[in-house]
Amino acid sequence: MQTAILLLVSLGVILAAAELFTNAVEWTGHKLKLNEGVVGSILAAVGTAMPETLIPIVAILFIGGGHGDEVGIGAILGAPFMLATLALFITGLAIVLFARGGRRTTELRVSSRVLGRDIRFFLGGYTIAIGAAFLPPSLFAVKVILAVVILGLYAFYVYRHATDAGEAPADTEGMSPLEAAEDLAHADEHLAPLHFQRGAKDPRMGIIVAQLVVSLLIMLVGAYLFVEEVNQVATALGIPALILSLLIAPIATELPEKFNSVLWVRQGKDTLALGNITGAMVFQSCIPAAFGMVFSDWSISAESTPAFVSAGIAILAAAVIFGSLNFGRKLTATSLLTGGIFYLAYVGYVVVSGAGRA
Repeated sequence: MQTAILLLVSLGVILAAAELFTNAVEWTGHKLKLNEGVVGSILAAVGTAMPETLIPIVAILFIGGGHGDEVGIGAILGAPFMLATLALFITGLAIVLFARGGRRTTELRVSSRVLGRDIRFFLGGYTIAIGAAFLPPSLFAVKVILAVVILGLYAFYVYRHATDAGEAPADTEGMSPLEAAEDLAHADEHLAPLHFQRGAKDPRMGIIVAQLVVSLLIMLVGAYLFVEEVNQVATALGIPALILSLLIAPIATELPEKFNSVLWVRQGKDTLALGNITGAMVFQSCIPAAFGMVFSDWSISAESTPAFVSAGIAILAAAVIFGSLNFGRKLTATSLLTGGIFYLAYVGYVVVSGAGRA
């Protein structure tokens, strides 16, 4: 009973922090006049990726050994898997529910330029990282070089988004010039008041930053509490550490991405919503993966096979779900819902192969 109550409390904490965070991120982008790619794919994505990024760092550096590497690698590979499957599924489900309530349609109005770039960088960086796991220990120097390569890839990704100043806001794509101008003219009217300064029409930047920092701290505390309680249940059930970190822990630490995206699709801000997820996928495929390649036993083994299978499914899911963007077709809620199929397929693999038993 106590564990159930703490799980619900931590979920509520994460939800409240997600609302504070999305509100502050929108105001940050507005004050700095940043394009949607930077706000959604970098600011929101990296910020909300912090909880699950800390798990492998702590596990590998401070726990160490076989157990630490097992938890760390599971957490590193579990984050992109959850984002490419479960996070996109929940976002698609939210769109369907909002459409039935008359709030929007099931078709997403997104910038194919922003999201297409995210997916290309994700597939490129993650493929390099997974490929490095097949190298023998004697080629550790090559792994280090590849880690530097994907770090450089992420730096280039940030540069590309930051220099997209000439790109029209994504949610105006498909509109006539007059409609786009009217949409931009009323953009400020759709911006909710800053929660830390609700009476101000133009809140101070210092207050916005304070709300960002506080929301991230609350989010981290909520995610940590959630993981701790889920860990108790999973340990009692005899679930291996790798499966625990791969399947269970990311559900808690990925909640910020999912709920931020749900809030944004409710408001019709589809590029921000999906960029929040795809941007986090790029971050997770480069920064934590590079860390794992250098500081852990980043290699294919009988114990780590389930984790690397999840990486393959994440790559396949991303390619299938966003493949239509490369051919100029529309992205719909149905496309996002297929993420749930990939997630269930992996759970089925874990059950059938016995990987989830200690």
